Amino acid sequence: MSLKDQNVLITGASMGIGAAIAKRLAHEQANLILFARSGDKLKALSDEIHKSSGESIKLFTCTVDVQSYSSIETAISNVVKEAGPIDVLINNAGLALGAPAPFPELKIEDIITMTSTNINGYMFAAYAALNAGGMRSRARGTILNVTSTTALEVPPFPGEAVYHSSKAAQEAFTNVLRVELKDSNIKVLALRPGVVATNFHEQRVGYDKGLYDDFTQGFEPLVAEDVAEAAVIMLGQKDRVSVKALDVVPTAQRSLPVFDRGWNDRKESSSR
Repeated sequence: MSLKDQNVLITGASMGIGAAIAKRLAHEQANLILFARSGDKLKALSDEIHKSSGESIKLFTCTVDVQSYSSIETAISNVVKEAGPIDVLINNAGLALGAPAPFPELKIEDIITMTSTNINGYMFAAYAALNAGGMRSRARGTILNVTSTTALEVPPFPGEAVYHSSKAAQEAFTNVLRVELKDSNIKVLALRPGVVATNFHEQRVGYDKGLYDDFTQGFEPLVAEDVAEAAVIMLGQKDRVSVKALDVVPTAQRSLPVFDRGWNDRKESSSR
């Protein structure tokens, strides 16, 4: 499927994976609708995309917190009036807080923020795209949920109880929604990144540089652009083809708890 002139809504678009997907889709000539909490970061990203792509694509930005359904619904309704219905939703907004504290030591405010963003926010964005965004009335479109490999396996590191549970909920929601929309041409897909070298993983371990270095010791993580390429592969399939779920991980990440910590050393040795 050509993404040219498709209206693509990305949540959590201001940085990391969301920003990388936005930049990559600009090369596909998609019309971009970018939602995030930071208006300043959205403005900087918008300027960067226009500088590299010119004015050939339509680009809309809106400061939105996905924890608020009314905020999402209003923003989507306003964009639809100007740009037309939503063709693709990339459900990307999410966060992890409090690691490496185990569950009983987390702040209850952090638990609420994570579940409100990672679970409620996903459902709110999908609901608004289907209804206010026009997917349901047109019976066509694509919902691409950016989940995680942590949705399928229990992480080997502490402080992941809420984040892991919310990612598992995202997978369940993806699978159920796909079935519920069986009488439409709406695809519902799951993209599962492994370890990605973005601010997200730094945030995940509490911005402790030592913990982050230990986490990535001996191997090369993905970069956000790798995940963006995987998203384009999934979205670019023919209408009759759905890549229902795709894991994109560092080669050294053999499974969620098993990392090849000798990856960097072997890579350096082979290049000599």
